[in-house]
Amino acid sequence: MSLPELSAAPGIGELGATAASIAALQRPSGFIPWSAAGHGDPWNHLEAALALAVVGDGDGARRALDFLAATQRPDGSWHAGYCGDGEIDDDRLDTNGTAYVATGVLGCALALGEGALVRRHLAMMRRALDFVLAQQRPSGAICWSDAPAGAAGDLCLLAACSSIYASLTAWVRAAALIGVEPATAPEVAPATHRLRDAIVARPECFADKREYAMDWYYPVLAGVLEGDAARQRLASGWERFVQPGRGVLCRSDHRWITTAETAECALACLRCGLVDEAAALLALAEHQRQTDGSYLTGLVYPERSPFPAGERTSYSAAAVVLAADALRGGVTAALFGAPSEPGAW
Repeated sequence: MSLPELSAAPGIGELGATAASIAALQRPSGFIPWSAAGHGDPWNHLEAALALAVVGDGDGARRALDFLAATQRPDGSWHAGYCGDGEIDDDRLDTNGTAYVATGVLGCALALGEGALVRRHLAMMRRALDFVLAQQRPSGAICWSDAPAGAAGDLCLLAACSSIYASLTAWVRAAALIGVEPATAPEVAPATHRLRDAIVARPECFADKREYAMDWYYPVLAGVLEGDAARQRLASGWERFVQPGRGVLCRSDHRWITTAETAECALACLRCGLVDEAAALLALAEHQRQTDGSYLTGLVYPERSPFPAGERTSYSAAAVVLAADALRGGVTAALFGAPSEPGAW
C-alpha cells in the first residue's frame, strides 16, 4: 500500500524560512514556546532546537540547551509546561520531555559538528537519565509523571515510552561521541532492553490510546521496531490514519489532519526504508504551510478549517524541517537511524 505520487518535499531555501519562523519565537532566555501565546514544554522546545541546529543556527540551538541547563530541577527533571521566559505553568514532571534532552543534545552536536556540546551538558543529561530510570516499573514501562510535582505518577504511554527508548539509545551514542565509557551508566542497557520488551510484548502496560496516530507510528519512529516488523506496523494502521491527498490524522476518530503527525510519520516511513511514502507524506504537509514559512498546527477536513484557529506552532515547523532534512540525507537521517536502502510494504 502506498500513496500516490505528489510534489517534492520542501527545498533547502524553504527550510531556511521555516527555521526563521521558529527562531522568531525564541525568548531571550532561550526558551522556544509553541507559539506567540507563550506556552511550551521541554520535548517540543528540544524539537525546535534540533530544527535550528539542522539549518545551522548554532546560536539559537545553544541558547535553547542553556535554557534547559538553567531550569533543570535538582532531581534531574523538568516540568511539563512553561511560559514566558521559563515560568512554570504545569508543575507535573514529564519523563518523556526529560529523557529527550539526550536526543536534543546529541542531535545538536551532530548537526553543528560540536562534540563540545555533549561535554558541556553531560552532567545535565546524566541527572535527567537518573530521574527517568527511577520511574521504570518492574514491567519495563516508564511512567509519565502525571501527578503533581514530587508525587509518583502511574500512567504509562506507549508513544512516550517509545520516545524514551530512543532517548536512552541517544544517551549511549552521545557518551560514545566524547569517549565516555558505557560503564559510567551500566543500568542504561538493561533498562533499555526491559523498556523495549514492554513496548513490543506487553500492551497491557500502557494506557489505551489506540485512536492516536502517535501510538501507531512511534514504535517505528523511535527504532523499537525495525525492518519487516516496522513496515508491517505502519501498514496495519495506514488506512485508519492516512487520508489520501490530506495527510495524517491526529486521531482516527477525529477529522483533524496535523502537520507534526504527518511529518513525523514521514520520518517513521523513512526509518524503515519507505522513501517514496515518506516523500509523499511530507509533500502533503505543505497544505499547512504559510507564506512566511511557518506551519499551521492542523486543518479540519473537509472544510479545511485551521484548528486551533490560526495557530502556527514551532513544533509543527520543526517536524517538517527534520523530516525534510532526513529525506535529503542530512544529519537527521543519522539521528533517527534511517536506512540507506529502500524497502516495501
